[in-house]
Order: sequence, then structure tokens, then C-alpha cells
Amino acid sequence: MNHLTRTLTVCAVALLVIAGACQKQSDAPATDTTATAKSALPPNVQTATVATTPYQRTIETTGTVAFDQNRSTQVLSPISGPVSRILVNIGSRVRRGQALATVSSPDFAADVSALRKAEATARNTRRIADLDQQLFKNDAIARRDVEQAQTDAINAEADRDAAIQELRSLGVDENTISAIRQNRPVENLGGIIHSPISGEVVEKLVSPGQLLQAATTPTFTVADLSSVWVMANVFEADLPSVHVGDTAEVTAGSQNLSGKVDYIAAIVDPNTRAVAVRLEVPNPGEVLKRDMYVRVAIHSQQRAQGILIPVSAVLRDDQNLPFVFVQKPDGTFARQQVQIGSRLGDQQEITGGLTPGQTIVIEGAIFLQTEEHP
Repeated sequence: MNHLTRTLTVCAVALLVIAGACQKQSDAPATDTTATAKSALPPNVQTATVATTPYQRTIETTGTVAFDQNRSTQVLSPISGPVSRILVNIGSRVRRGQALATVSSPDFAADVSALRKAEATARNTRRIADLDQQLFKNDAIARRDVEQAQTDAINAEADRDAAIQELRSLGVDENTISAIRQNRPVENLGGIIHSPISGEVVEKLVSPGQLLQAATTPTFTVADLSSVWVMANVFEADLPSVHVGDTAEVTAGSQNLSGKVDYIAAIVDPNTRAVAVRLEVPNPGEVLKRDMYVRVAIHSQQRAQGILIPVSAVLRDDQNLPFVFVQKPDGTFARQQVQIGSRLGDQQEITGGLTPGQTIVIEGAIFLQTEEHP
């Protein structure tokens, strides 16, 4: 075989080998790496079918603590004049009727004098009326005179009773009033500011020597802190689910307290578009303080029908928007944005984005999210 023939033979064999290799490669089945990765359910991933279920909504919001106005009051001075003594301090526990402060005032002396005069007049007119009644029985005077005497006695007794009430309003005790009525000397104690309720002195608004105006100047605030109000802000969309009598949980720091809705305001705040909902909350240990900022969860009595899914099924994207992974007919998974409502324990209310019958990932969704961004 000459040199040219040998060269052609080698080239032909090489071409046959290459062609055979190409034929084998073309006969091999094509591999779709994406489909293979997504067709099988990843480990640690669980799915469930979306369905509607009955439930009771929980409205989560915020609120502030206020004194229960049925258990607190601002104490006004019953008498004009300067404060002579402060008898309690902030934080003092007081009983109903306990003295809080004394006031030096000429009104006290004037009222004492008025009662002495009224008492003397009442006794004298009553004596005359009784005497005239006896004379009338003996036909000694006319009926008209008896009736006039009775009228004078009644008027004088009314004046005396008014004078007694005036001293009581100044805080004068019954023993002192009795001494005045018996025309015995009494010490010029001045007016006394009494607590109208039992509770704690939470504000002291006066100081010794300060001039007070009767029935005008606030002196103390006394509150019974065993129960307080929490004013919660409920927005218009949640308002139909809130009713008087609904139970609620109030969270202040690590403290959880139970309360109840007892009032829903009739107007909407034009600035926040929220409605004030008042909760009555027992306050053991006086944990809640006035103006404290708290979290509120109102449990609606009204039953609703909707979609609830495990909290673990809901993730957040880069824009902090909630989404879930939905299983497609071919077995792959895709993100689907949802609108969320209230959280009920370990369940999340879905208000939009899902329909009954869809299959979603309820456990292990975080693994799918991680695989999207290797």
C-alpha cells in the first residue's frame, strides 16, 4: 500500500469513529435539570389543601390606659380661702370622707354664726307655735294666728336645716355641728376638704397658702386603681367585628390582663380614621398606669367564615409583602401574594389571594425560598 492510500484509509476510519460517537450522543435522552429539581416534593416540605372554615376574628390594635371615670374624681374645694394644711401626699390611700386638707376662711365663721342664729330662731318659733296651739284649743286665739305661728316655725326650721347642710358641705363633722346647735363654743377649724370616694391620691394640685375658690379650684385627684379603662383604636374595616361585651387581652410589657369592651364611640377620629373602643380592665397589682401604651387583642363574638392557614405558610418577599408557595398542576411550586388579616393563635387569616381547593406549602416553605436564591 503506497503512502497516499494509507493516509486516506486512516482518515476514513477516524471519520467513522467520530460519526459513531455523535450518533450515540444524539440517541441519548435530553435532561431538563429544572424539571427534575422541581418535580419531586423536597424533603421537610408539607402541603395542604386550602378550605374555608368558621372562626372568630381577633382584632389586634393599640391603646392607652386611662382612669375609670366611674371610680375616679377630681376633688374641688368646697370653700374659698387659703390652704392651711395638706393632710395627704401623692400615693396615699384614703377612705371615703377622709380629710385631705384644711382651708382657712371667714366663710366658716359666718356659717357657724348663721347656724347659731337659725337654731335659736327655729326653737323660739316652734315654742311659740306649740303655745298658740294650746291657746287655740282653749279658744283663746283665732285659727289664723295658729296657722301663722306654724308657718313661721316651719320656715325657721327650714333655715336651720339649710345652715346645717352648709356646714356639712364645708366638711364640718357632726360632733361640731351638734356643739354649735347647743350653743357651745367650738374651735375655728376652717373648712375641710374630704375625699368623696375611697382610693389612692394620684394628683395633688394645691400647696399650703394657695388661695382656693369655692366649687372651682381642683385640689386633688383620687382614683380607685383596682380597675382602669383602656382606650383602644379600632379602624373602620375592623369595626363591624367589634361589639360591646367582647372579651379582650391587654398586654403591657410582659404582663397580660383580661378585659371587656363596654363602650364603642359614635364618631370616627378624622385624623386617624379610627374609632375609640373602651375596655374595662381589672388591674390587680396596679400594673396599668394612666397614659401607658399597651397592645390590645379584641376577640370578636361574631362568627366568620373564611380561609385560615398555618402562620408558617406565610413568608415575606423583598418588599415585605406576604406570599405563600402554591403547588402547580405539574408539581412545581410558585409564589402567590396574599392579603392577610388577623392572627388567631398559630393560624393566619387570609383575606385575599387564595381560593379553596388550591394546594399550598404549610411546612418547609423557607426551604423553597432558600432554593430560589442559592
